[in-house]
Amino acid sequence: MTGWLEGKRALVVGAGSGIGRGVVDAFLEEGARVAVLELDPAKCQALAAQRDDVVVVEGDATTREANERAVAAAVAAYGGLDVLVSCVGIFDFYRPLAEIEPDDLDAAFEEMFATNVKSHLHAVKAATPALRAARGSIVLTESTSAYYPGRGGTLYVASKFAVRGLVTTLGHELAPHVRVNGVAPGGTLGTDLRGLGTLGLDERRLDGPDRAAELAARNPLGVALSGADHAWSYVFLASDRARGISGRTIHSDGGMGIKV
Repeated sequence: MTGWLEGKRALVVGAGSGIGRGVVDAFLEEGARVAVLELDPAKCQALAAQRDDVVVVEGDATTREANERAVAAAVAAYGGLDVLVSCVGIFDFYRPLAEIEPDDLDAAFEEMFATNVKSHLHAVKAATPALRAARGSIVLTESTSAYYPGRGGTLYVASKFAVRGLVTTLGHELAPHVRVNGVAPGGTLGTDLRGLGTLGLDERRLDGPDRAAELAARNPLGVALSGADHAWSYVFLASDRARGISGRTIHSDGGMGIKV
């Protein structure tokens, strides 16, 4: 692939590591100019040091202020915005409802849905005027958890079903001016996907020495995919080659849909 995103101006929200960072690198490789919004100061510093061609904005994607600031920075740097990608997410490490204490439920729900759902809403709200002007596109990050049982706990799965709904309803609301699609990755190598702080899971990571074998054993293709692998689905949906596609999802999950 060369030049699939030539001339495109993109904002990637949640871009410091994992799938988001894979998207940044793939977009740059395909000719896009990229700005990012990232919460972690260390990841912002690393990205700015490694890629001096990226506009880096530090901020909390669950807030209106940070998203508006990131959109403004992208527009100021590049003269407009063609693509919005959101890769923000938090996990619950398969915690079922029965194992969430009643006193923790409200805070855990608010943390999960603020991170996994509200962040997308704020990003889309902030970016829509610029995207309308450019007849641009949006790509949101769903998950295989929104389609198959057992790929997360109660709150995580519910939040990803909500993102799946956003792809459909925003695609309908923003047509014909803005296309909206999703990518539903399966488990991913090398992510920094963290757990809910309200449940004491914020120091846990989806990683480990057997992670690749574990992921490969889950899917029919027997593959363990990285953020860079998933990133090409975002490239396609953001490109003009997908100009007739909206309200749809690419399942970058090793063929889970054919699992028996």
